[in-house]
Amino acid sequence: MGWRRAVKSALDLQLSRGCRLAYMTLIAPKAASSRRSAVLWTPEHRTATAGLVLVVTLVAFESMGVATAMPTMVAELGGQGHYAWPFLAFLIASVVATVLSGRVCDRHGPKPSLLVGPMIFLAGLIVAGTADTMSVLLIGRALQGIGTGTLLVAVSLVIALIYTDRERPVVYAANAAAWVLPAVLGPPIAGLLTEHVGWRWVFLGLTPFVLLGAGLLVVVVRRLGPPPAESQGTRRAGVLAALAAAAGVTALTWAAQHPSPEALGYGLAGLVVLGIALRGLLPSGTLRARPGLPTVVASRALIAASFAGIEAFIPLTMSAVHGYGPAAAGLPLTVSAIGWSAGSVLQGRYPDWSRERLLRSGFFLVATALALFAVVSQPWAPGWLVYVVSLFAGAGMGIAMPAISLLLLRFSTERERGFNTSAMQLGDWMGSAMTIGLGGVLLAGLASATEPSFAMAVLAVLMTAVALTGAVVTGRWPAAE
Repeated sequence: MGWRRAVKSALDLQLSRGCRLAYMTLIAPKAASSRRSAVLWTPEHRTATAGLVLVVTLVAFESMGVATAMPTMVAELGGQGHYAWPFLAFLIASVVATVLSGRVCDRHGPKPSLLVGPMIFLAGLIVAGTADTMSVLLIGRALQGIGTGTLLVAVSLVIALIYTDRERPVVYAANAAAWVLPAVLGPPIAGLLTEHVGWRWVFLGLTPFVLLGAGLLVVVVRRLGPPPAESQGTRRAGVLAALAAAAGVTALTWAAQHPSPEALGYGLAGLVVLGIALRGLLPSGTLRARPGLPTVVASRALIAASFAGIEAFIPLTMSAVHGYGPAAAGLPLTVSAIGWSAGSVLQGRYPDWSRERLLRSGFFLVATALALFAVVSQPWAPGWLVYVVSLFAGAGMGIAMPAISLLLLRFSTERERGFNTSAMQLGDWMGSAMTIGLGGVLLAGLASATEPSFAMAVLAVLMTAVALTGAVVTGRWPAAE
C-alpha cells in the first residue's frame, strides 16, 4: 500500500511542523508561562488544574480518534448502512446529559456530576471497545455522550468555584491548550492503532488515563464546599424539553448527512421541535439576544454556527476544489486548533482586558476568515490562502470562547450557573447543527460534493453575515457593564 505510506510520510512532516509552531506559539513566551504557572500550579490549584486539563485532553483525544477509526469499526461490525448513528448516539446522549447535569449542579453543586461523569464515560469506552455488534457500539457511544455532557457542565462550575474572576481567563487558556495535542496527534495515533493494533484500542487505550483523571477529580470534590442554599426562583430545564431538543438536533444532523427532499422535510420538522424545546432550555430573551445574559448565550450559538461553516467544509473544499490529498486537506484544521490555543493564551495574559470587546473582536476575526473562505472556495483562488482562513478563524474562537464563558459566570447567579451553562452548550450544538444542515442543503440544491464551489461561497457569505450579526448584538450591554 504505497499510497498509505506516502500519506503517512506527508502527515508526519506536517505534524512535526505543527508541533514546532505550537511550541513557538504556546510555550516560548516566558512571561506568559510564568503568569500561567502562578495561577494554575499553586498548591491550592495544582490538583484541580491537573484534573481538569487531563479530563479535557481525554475527551479531546476520544473525539479526534473516533472520527478517524469510525470507517474501520463500522465496516468490521457490518454497520456500513448506519455509519452516522455512532455520531448521532453520542450527540443525542450529550444533549440530554448536558441539560440534566445543569439541573443536578444547580440543586446539589458539581460534586455528583464530577464523580459520576467520568465513570459513565469510562463505561462507554469499555463497552465500545469490546463491542461485537453495531448495537453494542451504539450503547457504548451513548454512554460516552452521557459522560461527556455531564462533565462539560460540571467542569465549568468547578472553574467558577475554585478560580477567581481574574484567574479564569488563564484556566480557559489551559483548557484550550489541552486540545492542541489531541488535534495534532489524535488522528494519526488513532489511524496507526486502527491499522496495526485494532480499532478497539482507540477506546480501551484511554481507560487508564480516565481512572487517573477520576482520581484527581475525587480529590477536587473533597475540597468543594456545600452547594448554595435552595433558591425558590431558580429555573430548571425539564427532561421532556431535553429529549425534544435532542430529537430536533438529531433530525437536523441526519438531514445534513443525508440531503434529499425527504431530509428537508424532517429537517424542518426537527427545527420546529428544537425551537419549541429551546424556549424552556434557554434564558428568557435569548432568541432576541436581549442585552446581558441572553446575549452571552446567543453569542455562543452565533459564533459556533459561524465557525462550523469553516470547520465542517474546509476538508471537502480543499480536496474537491484544489485537489488536496487527505492529509493536506485536514491540515488546516490543525492550524485552526493552534490558532485557537494561541488566541486563548493571548486573552489569558491580559485578565484586565474587556471581555465584551474581546468577544466582538473574536466575531470580527471569524467574519474575516469566512469572507476569505468564500474566496478560497473558488478554483481560481490560491489554495494556500486556506491556512490564513484557519488561523484567523481559530484565533477568533480562542479569543471569543473564554470571553463567553467568563461573561456567563458574571451574569449568572450562583444558583443558576448549571442551567445557564447547559443553555450555553445547547446553543453551541444548535448553531453548529443548523450550519452543517444548511451546508448539506446547499450542496444538494446548488452544487455537489465533487463540485462544491458555488454552494460553499453562498454558505461562507451567509455565515459571514451571521458572524457580523454577532459582532453587532455583542455591542449592546447593560449600562452597568
